[in-house]
Amino acid sequence: MDFPTSGDAFASTGGKGKSDASESDDVVEVSPNKRYIRYNEILGRGASKTVYKAFDETDGIEVAWSQIRLDGPLQSPEDMERLNTEIHLLRSLKHENIIKSHCIWIDNQKKTINAITELFCSGSLRQYRKKHKLVDMKAIKNWARQILQGLHYLHSQNPPVIHRDLKCDNIFINGNSGEVRIGDLGLATIMSQPTARSVVGTPEFMAPELYDEQYDNLIDIYSFGMCLLELITCEYPYSECKTVAHIFKKVTSGIKPAALDKVKDLEAKGFIEKCLVPASQRPSAAQLLKDPFLSDTSLNSSTSMSRSVSLSSLESLSKDIGAPQTLEFLRCNKKNEFKLKGEKCDGDSISFSLRIADFGGNTRHIDFLFYLEIDTALTIAGEMVEQLELASEDVVVIADMIDSLVSRLVPIWKQSRTSLAAVNSAHNNSISAVSSERGESELVVGKGTTEQSVFPPTPSENKRIDELALVSKERVDEGRGECSKNLQKSVTSGMSCLSVAEKDDNKGLVKLEMEAFDMQYQQFCRELMRIREKAMRNCKRKWIARRKINVF
Repeated sequence: MDFPTSGDAFASTGGKGKSDASESDDVVEVSPNKRYIRYNEILGRGASKTVYKAFDETDGIEVAWSQIRLDGPLQSPEDMERLNTEIHLLRSLKHENIIKSHCIWIDNQKKTINAITELFCSGSLRQYRKKHKLVDMKAIKNWARQILQGLHYLHSQNPPVIHRDLKCDNIFINGNSGEVRIGDLGLATIMSQPTARSVVGTPEFMAPELYDEQYDNLIDIYSFGMCLLELITCEYPYSECKTVAHIFKKVTSGIKPAALDKVKDLEAKGFIEKCLVPASQRPSAAQLLKDPFLSDTSLNSSTSMSRSVSLSSLESLSKDIGAPQTLEFLRCNKKNEFKLKGEKCDGDSISFSLRIADFGGNTRHIDFLFYLEIDTALTIAGEMVEQLELASEDVVVIADMIDSLVSRLVPIWKQSRTSLAAVNSAHNNSISAVSSERGESELVVGKGTTEQSVFPPTPSENKRIDELALVSKERVDEGRGECSKNLQKSVTSGMSCLSVAEKDDNKGLVKLEMEAFDMQYQQFCRELMRIREKAMRNCKRKWIARRKINVF
């Protein structure tokens, strides 16, 4: 598709009104379609772009007229085709957080791209922030959400569009409504290849990989982090650097701007740092939009007792207001982000809601009850990981979150990490108690046969098996090992006595009886394994039914 070109900005107009406008001393240029007139008033200026105030004679509104200088000749048909394709895409972008483009054309004589866009009277976000020094974090979060929504739209195009020069100077705001829109897409490029290969942008906002000319749309996320840093601190990133070379050295060395240390809100600082990590770890715009930092935390002061707090501020909060009724934790590892919310139901239980999101955008929610008298964080986390097929390393993260949250909701509750030895001891004692209650006749081994029978457990024993099975898999294995050692010790003792009594009479008989005992011991071990596996299966079914876990 070919776009209009202009060689004579002052071609004759078809209407009298437009002729009069063109002859005005203030008008310096007219668009090829005779609809837009440009004044000499400059609204902004960049390295290769100048923005003028203009007027739409058809709709009677003021607009922005941007002129972008083209480097090099446009003689190659391939160059023109590529440029036309990019212009067509930029013109087709329509989103509430992207500046609307009314008209775009190429001026072959002046070697410029001319773009007519909507005009935001409050100017750029940088100008607006410098004018209004006192801005609440709630407003900054609102701006951040809108910027990310615009970036998500650009990056979701096929192929994706990367801005490449995102900064507060290129983000515009309507002061009356708080609307924020991304503009200055003159440096935007289409990602027809997995990585782009040209260095453009503003050094203070450029991601490290951009200098290597191997980058993708995640460079916009890095720039967004720098924008947010400027909005919070009112300080230009790397303002401590005197030269571009100094900025380049710091960026490529992974040294963060000094302004980052001035961010007092730890949650905001952590959110910015997520945007500045290496590209391989950097989240997408869609993932950042789901971050708890951008959630609406504006609550009435009367409900401050039940507000969600971050882990970093939890300790000071608990000292100031005592034990809260509702808390929320956020943790991350290399694969997942964990968000745990707990609420006290009554005196003996806590209702938990766990959200697990991987960096691919997949999310799972699990709701369950935690009984203070019988549950431990390790057992719950272990069963949850086994039931939901999570990675084994997630046990530590989930258990630690449950421990920390319960200990703050119920200060007198002891963490399972500090009472782990007691849990193991109670587990082993319970196994011994079950064995002693059943007596020696419970396991009956038929003489001269490998068959064996087991008396059915009593209801009370069923209950104990259920409780024992709730112990983590590692503890059950440990208990089984102890039980096996006791059996082996008992059998060995019996064989020793037998061998002393009969050694003078018949050593061959002793050997046969020892082999028989060994066979019985192996049978006992197999039976214990069978009981354990059956108890674990029953436990899983009952655990899910009791807690009514919902995964969606």
